[in-house]
Amino acid sequence: MEDHLPPGLLEACVVLGATSDKLKEAYQVGRHQQGIGAESPVLEAEVLQVHVPPFESREKAVDCAGPAAFSRVQRRRSFIKKKERPAVLPGDPCPGGEEATQDISVPKDIDLVGLPQLCFPGGLTIWSDPKEPCFHFLVFTDVLGNQTHGVVLQYCRPVQLFQESSLQQNGHWSKGSRLYTAYGVCVISKYPYYTALRDCLSCLLSQLKHCRITDSDQRVKEFSAKLALVPIPPPGDLHVVFNLSPLVIVLPSREDRYHPVVDLDLHLPFLCFQTRELLQIITAILTERRIVFFSGDWARLTLMAECFMLYIHPLRWQHPLVPALSHQMLDFVMAPTAFLMGCHLCHFEEVSAETDDLILINIDDGTVSSSSSEHTDLPAVPSYAAESFRTRRRGLQLHYDLEVSQQGGSTSVNELRAQRRHWQQRLNLQIQNITLELIVNIFRGVADHLNFEHRVFNSQEFLKSRDPSDQLFYKEVLESHIFHSFLKDRLNQKMDAYTRMEQSSHSETQKMKVMIDNLRRPTMKDIVRRSSSSENCVNRRLGTSLPNLREESHLSILRQTSLIETPLKIRQKHIKQFKLPDFHPHLSYQYVQDYYTDLIGLLGKAISFAPRDDSSLLARYYYLRGVVNTMCGRRLDALSDFQSLNHTDVEIFPAALVRALVDSLQHEEQAQVDRRPELKRLVCRVKTSESGDDTVQPTSDHVRKFEMPKTSMPLEDFVTHVQQSGIVRDVGTIHRLFDALSVGPEKEVDPAVFRMFYTFWKETEAEAQDVHLPAEAVEQLDHSECVYKLSCSVKTSYGVGKIAMTQKRLFLLPDGRRGFVDITKFRDIVEVKTSSAQFLLLRIPSLRIKSSRKKEIFEANLKSECDLWSLMVKEMWAGRKMADDHKDPQHMQQALTNVLLMDTVVGCLPPQKGISAASKLAYYDRMRQEEPTAVPKTTSETLKHRINPSLHLPSQQTVDGLLYTPGQLGKSDMEGDGNPKLWCALSHGRVVVFDAASWSTKHNCIQVGQLPLRCMLGMDPEQVWVGSQDSTIYIINTRSMSCHKQLTEHRSEVTDLVLEDRHDMYSQTLAYSCSLDGQVIVWDVSTLKMRRQFYLSCDKLTSMQLYNRALWCCAHDCIMEVRKTGVVQRKICMQQDPAHPPSHFSGFIVYLERDQIWTSCADSPELCVWHSDNLQKPAQRIELPDSAGVTCMLRVKNQIWVGCRSSSDSQTQAVGKIFVVDVGQAAVEKELLAHTDSVRALCSAEDRYVLSGSACLDGKIAIWKVE
Repeated sequence: MEDHLPPGLLEACVVLGATSDKLKEAYQVGRHQQGIGAESPVLEAEVLQVHVPPFESREKAVDCAGPAAFSRVQRRRSFIKKKERPAVLPGDPCPGGEEATQDISVPKDIDLVGLPQLCFPGGLTIWSDPKEPCFHFLVFTDVLGNQTHGVVLQYCRPVQLFQESSLQQNGHWSKGSRLYTAYGVCVISKYPYYTALRDCLSCLLSQLKHCRITDSDQRVKEFSAKLALVPIPPPGDLHVVFNLSPLVIVLPSREDRYHPVVDLDLHLPFLCFQTRELLQIITAILTERRIVFFSGDWARLTLMAECFMLYIHPLRWQHPLVPALSHQMLDFVMAPTAFLMGCHLCHFEEVSAETDDLILINIDDGTVSSSSSEHTDLPAVPSYAAESFRTRRRGLQLHYDLEVSQQGGSTSVNELRAQRRHWQQRLNLQIQNITLELIVNIFRGVADHLNFEHRVFNSQEFLKSRDPSDQLFYKEVLESHIFHSFLKDRLNQKMDAYTRMEQSSHSETQKMKVMIDNLRRPTMKDIVRRSSSSENCVNRRLGTSLPNLREESHLSILRQTSLIETPLKIRQKHIKQFKLPDFHPHLSYQYVQDYYTDLIGLLGKAISFAPRDDSSLLARYYYLRGVVNTMCGRRLDALSDFQSLNHTDVEIFPAALVRALVDSLQHEEQAQVDRRPELKRLVCRVKTSESGDDTVQPTSDHVRKFEMPKTSMPLEDFVTHVQQSGIVRDVGTIHRLFDALSVGPEKEVDPAVFRMFYTFWKETEAEAQDVHLPAEAVEQLDHSECVYKLSCSVKTSYGVGKIAMTQKRLFLLPDGRRGFVDITKFRDIVEVKTSSAQFLLLRIPSLRIKSSRKKEIFEANLKSECDLWSLMVKEMWAGRKMADDHKDPQHMQQALTNVLLMDTVVGCLPPQKGISAASKLAYYDRMRQEEPTAVPKTTSETLKHRINPSLHLPSQQTVDGLLYTPGQLGKSDMEGDGNPKLWCALSHGRVVVFDAASWSTKHNCIQVGQLPLRCMLGMDPEQVWVGSQDSTIYIINTRSMSCHKQLTEHRSEVTDLVLEDRHDMYSQTLAYSCSLDGQVIVWDVSTLKMRRQFYLSCDKLTSMQLYNRALWCCAHDCIMEVRKTGVVQRKICMQQDPAHPPSHFSGFIVYLERDQIWTSCADSPELCVWHSDNLQKPAQRIELPDSAGVTCMLRVKNQIWVGCRSSSDSQTQAVGKIFVVDVGQAAVEKELLAHTDSVRALCSAEDRYVLSGSACLDGKIAIWKVE
């Protein structure tokens, strides 16, 4: 149990200094040298005291009534220190005999052997005059990279070294001849609470100044015991406050579980260094150099190092970190590996002369230099990132005195401290956002070169996408351990601060471009920006040769978004503080238990007074109370708190601690758990997850670089390599590419062919970045158009010039003059054919294109390119027709991908084989020729648009559920965009969110479990409930787009969720959930507590609806009207026909305005309409032609929309139909050919549109107009 408890504020408190024997010896040496004041001898510091929790004895714990308490004690090891003689003052003679030792038990992570040198890095001596107390800070790192932090107080104490002058009165030294030496108190903690622990030691110092020397040991022990009682606040917006007279101490919480504690002044480096030096230091860290900080103040060393560690977050330093080296440890800087260390400024010349290739950082002078040359060889930070950082820095207010110059003074020290702390927290938040923006700007675009399925990073292509001037920087960074760890987090799709800022900084145009275009071609808007910003750029013709990448100065311009000009959005935190009870004067075991009792009582009051809708704050209170209850041995109370925490925020749920609690339950406690259903469910779930841990395979944590194949590739290997290369993700397209490139009876692709194909594709992609168009052409084209193919100069019916192809049209760039001649748009093409033109005695192959908007036929003598252009134009024509007919822009995007693959295949294969191979990629043209099926007029008129939720996945996924949530007017940018959203549940627990105003992808993956999702419900503007096949209800926060809450009371697959209408503004909001086993649970939405539950006797409960305060439920064998108490009032039973296979109800709609109940069956091509007043009356039946069964139904206005699966077995024709039934006439009004697979989900968008989702063979969402 102890190993699973979260660490408290104090790990250990160590008192260090010189022993009385060493002091006496030093005095005698100095006396022989004629005066100590002339040259004080150096003393050897030793560990004098070690205080580690628990401070109450276990004997008292056993004698105390009640269950045994758990103490926050980690695994221990022994430390042997010299034992001080009791009741002997520093100047007293030591009695003879052997040196005594004492075995002290200390936490295993704390090494006390080298601690004296770190606590007195400048050495220890004695003085004739007292020195001012001082503080400095330490960082300890173990071999696994785990860090422990220390704050050291050095203070002077008088000593008396010779008996003849020693006068002691009432325990105090006389004012005779005095000498002074320093003692150190080091507080060690698992968390970097530098400011808080320094304030704590300041409070201790005020006590030590006014107490007897003989009482100082007891004061330090009491001080340590108090700090050991302080719990660490969980991640979030709740800070812990406690009173340690005379100061009030604040422990700030972490921002989230991935973010470290920030309890220091982050602006200190901004006061010491200019922008150039700041960026140099960050570069040195990112490139993993050997770095040494220097300062004449020991405290600055650690604070500066820690500030820079926070600046590079979420990247993490992976090498030794020793910010404060004592003079005995200077040999550490000779280490051959990367490190970050700190030394006193007096050692600057010595370190610089002895070691080469060090980055020397002088904090006091604000300079950065190298030990091997006059100038550092650090590469420059990319210019666009550096300029943004420089601009942001100029807007910082770094001086507190200027901030409060207009305010009056305060008579309260704690008020002044609170005011200063509030200013510092705001400034820290600004600096964190500025440095995070710097990291985002540096590594923006990394995700574009990642393959998540195969965990591959294409570093070479990423480097090519960077500016030539930035190549050196990225070459060094990409080889670092820091970047490798960063890649792991990106591949694991970690939702940390970096991901949130990168997503929030994308403009709507960038989001749309990511959604419809992954072929990396500049749009007309990009070309205009490039032309206006780089007039001296060399103009080039596309399609001749690979351009000189060193002249691609426009790439940086394309990446320079408006971040520099726009103000940085910083979410204002609403921080809450929880004040701990005052410490008892004597911390015996009973007083400690009383303190915990008081703390539990205060947390209970805080929970009762907390707003019910502030679940985040409630979760923090539940967490703290659960931990304290665990400390007190109140296991059942702790489990109850953690059960409530699981409802309010699963992100901070301590699974290991709860599992240890469950394992430690006594027999009597287990019996009480069995009598409390909520605890029984928690214990059952913990044990189930524990048993399943052994069967779960660990997730892969490796990152691979893309490499060319070395052997012939069968289909499976070819798919893997193409996906890793980032060229194509879709498996069907890769299969067609394999058919085009494979040779021989074994059907394998030669590695040399693949290398040629890959090289040609990337060269064409690079050439496209350097395309130049005349202003007349740019003005005529849409901003979103890109030039994908440009021919050589050819003779055409419109004159001599180059034919250019975009995703929308063909146009001609005449030779010899600047101009633009529109040939045709793809949707206007009527006919495409090849012919030959007579020229003297030769017949030159030509391409003829007939357009519906022009009388004359366009003809171009394309010569050897004619066959390729014919294939490409036909494919684009067919793709455009398919996109227009099906209102699906992805067909055009897929056709464009096919065309570019054709071009590449022809370029990398011999001429006689290239056209034949490329023809295998003409997917849409082949479909047009083989099965020219027209979309029915009714379907075309009703269909508005299609979107693909599986766009970022290698294959199509089944759409298991759809939910539309309306927009919110007046919502600020910090709270969200306020636009309506479409939530789409895909296979394996993936939720994709679309902006319903533009149909652009807002979030392409919110992971909620691993099993299929069955239902979704928007509870309020800030949460969406999702029912899963794993029996859990997941609650998604619509602001953070993350799932931190779960409801786990169901024992079977959750099948439906409904929300009860509130009768008035004071009534509670209730929600109902049902599961396949017949369980119905009523939830209080504000508290997430279960109000009541009941079970229905039926076969597989699948859905429910609320009407007129009655609950209607649909099961496989019946439709039931149920009271809210669970009593069944009426029932419609499934009548099985012995002559046909068994069927079951698949859905129902209660239409009480017309006294009707509509039902459907999974295997029946008809709807049944029942009279609600007389369920025994035979139902009216409505036939659904060419339907094999109903999958879902939806009521919209006076219509019933019915999703079906067709009886057709065709893989190309629509097998997922939607029937629109007129309620008044009880007849089919429309028959819509919706999808090429069965319809799986329907939802309404404000009764204006209906959205349908289909199974995986289609996997798309169709948007229909409601009339």
